[in-house]
Amino acid sequence: LAAIQEPDRLSNSDEIDALTLKLEQSGTSIDKPAISSQILGRWRLVHSTNAETSSPIQRKAFSTTSVPIYQDIFLRDVETKENIPTSSKNNDDNASFMSFLSPKEEKPLELVVSQVVKFGPEFELRVDALGSSSKYPLAELTSRQTTGKILGLNVLGVSLVGDEAEVRDPDGRIDFVFDEGVFDLKSQNLQLPYPVPFRNPLFRDWVKGWIDITYLSDRVRISRGNKGTTFVLVKEEEEERN
Repeated sequence: LAAIQEPDRLSNSDEIDALTLKLEQSGTSIDKPAISSQILGRWRLVHSTNAETSSPIQRKAFSTTSVPIYQDIFLRDVETKENIPTSSKNNDDNASFMSFLSPKEEKPLELVVSQVVKFGPEFELRVDALGSSSKYPLAELTSRQTTGKILGLNVLGVSLVGDEAEVRDPDGRIDFVFDEGVFDLKSQNLQLPYPVPFRNPLFRDWVKGWIDITYLSDRVRISRGNKGTTFVLVKEEEEERN
């Protein structure tokens, strides 16, 4: 799976589906994947199933490999909003989430799941979502109530809700709510807001979601999302991220 070289990241491949299922059923995944230290860091998307319930924008973005797509999962200081440094080598056990803080320095942290689309070395779109896991619960993240259909149409994607969204493994799920997005033009030192009102109360339920992490190793992650899509991602090394 880590060696996937598809011209189209978005596909329904029997071979990839078989490999994915084999790993999920292998019993070799890191335990409690959503709260394992190995979940932290940058993950590069290499494959996504072509689910009709995913949003048209998502299908378009995922359909080509010419633009790298990443998912950054990290911890952030609640008060200062400063990111907590993580290392791919910090993988001893779940307790290592807090290994960089002494007991006296321990402070409130929040989980962030950031989607990054890199259009070039100096130009990227970054959309941050506030995350919630069994280790870092977020009170706001109550269960999603609406599927997201607008007048019966799939505009923003169609989410599982109710019994279909039941949590099978609390330590394997990360809930999230999209919160802020920016186009970052680094060479110009300019940031432009992403034109979606994530924080508007009228839309807040529509921008909630979750991923169930069904397999995790130090190299590969398999996740199944609230819109019925399966994602295969590979871990980026420190030097690749910098």
